[in-house]
Amino acid sequence: MSQIARILIELQDIEPLIWRRIEAPVTMNLRALHQVIQAVMGWEDRHLYEYRIGEKIYGEPPPPDLSWGRSVLQARGLRLSALIDRGISTLTYVYDFGDDWRHTLTIEDVLPAEPGVDYPRLVDGERAAPPEDCGGMPGYFEFVHAINDRSHPQHKELTAWYGEPNNPADMGLEIINDRLKSIIERRKVSLEALHKSQRTC
Repeated sequence: MSQIARILIELQDIEPLIWRRIEAPVTMNLRALHQVIQAVMGWEDRHLYEYRIGEKIYGEPPPPDLSWGRSVLQARGLRLSALIDRGISTLTYVYDFGDDWRHTLTIEDVLPAEPGVDYPRLVDGERAAPPEDCGGMPGYFEFVHAINDRSHPQHKELTAWYGEPNNPADMGLEIINDRLKSIIERRKVSLEALHKSQRTC
């Protein structure tokens, strides 16, 4: 039977804590995991990302003339199973190098996949992640204060920018599940294509 990893995702430096717990196939690579994190956190995948594992960085390597001396390894070249085999259970995921959203990822357990269950899936979590491009931690705190206070001088401007009511306690479960369904469907299509190509070789 295939295995899944149970992973805790915690957004650093914000209280109350914003977190998600997911389960994903151990065969998933870090680039695919990036897409899952984007889905469950509510990010829009508009910016660069990277994983920091010890002294190594994994992400989307830039061209040599834009690397600024940083060595970035291919995120798609490392699977969760490889981390588990090496005994690595904690890593850092950084999204949007301007706003600098840092997440602690903890591989809590490795379990047999449940029959009939589609993965990846959200197990639980709490609170909405900050909106894209809100200005990092200081901007997020100002955004929450302003958008929930009608007397704040930036209330109308930020409400128009955000475009919908903001409830920091609502992580948007229905939207998350829809986004995960899309990932699951894409994975199924990719796996079917891979199996078909292997049969014809």
